[in-house]
Formats: sequence, structure tokens, C-alpha cells
Amino acid sequence: MAIYVDDEQIPWRGKLWCHLVADSLTELHEFAGDLGLKRAWFQEKSVYPHYDVTVSVRDKAIALGAVMGDRKTIIGCAK
Repeated sequence: MAIYVDDEQIPWRGKLWCHLVADSLTELHEFAGDLGLKRAWFQEKSVYPHYDVTVSVRDKAIALGAVMGDRKTIIGCAK
């Protein structure tokens, strides 16, 4: 199993945002908890289940073992 982050860097509310996904929801929620993300921030009604994370949180996720994922990989986690 793996955790992935992208490099979208979508501007919103003065910050740049990316997406955090995983091969399984259990793994995603556990990793998000390790990052200090609240379960309420989970985006389950999106095209693909994910957490929105700032660039600095993305960098922390990479330091904890997440890997960069391209768009195909990120969207593929919706299956």
C-alpha cells in the first residue's frame, strides 16, 4: 500500500493546496492522523476520496514516506 501526494498547488485562501490519497481509505485516514489532519477534513464526496493539504503539509507527508503521484495515480485511488 502507498500514500500519494500531488503537486497541484491550487491557490485558495492565501495558501497553495495539494491532494493526499492512498491505496486504501484505512491507510489514508491513519496517515492523515499522523499528519495531524482532522477526519472532518476528508473529502469523500469528490471524484476521488482525498484530503486537501497545504504545500508545507505535503512536504511533511513526503518526509513521512508519501510519494509524489501524477494525476493518473491520484485519480486511480478512487477505484
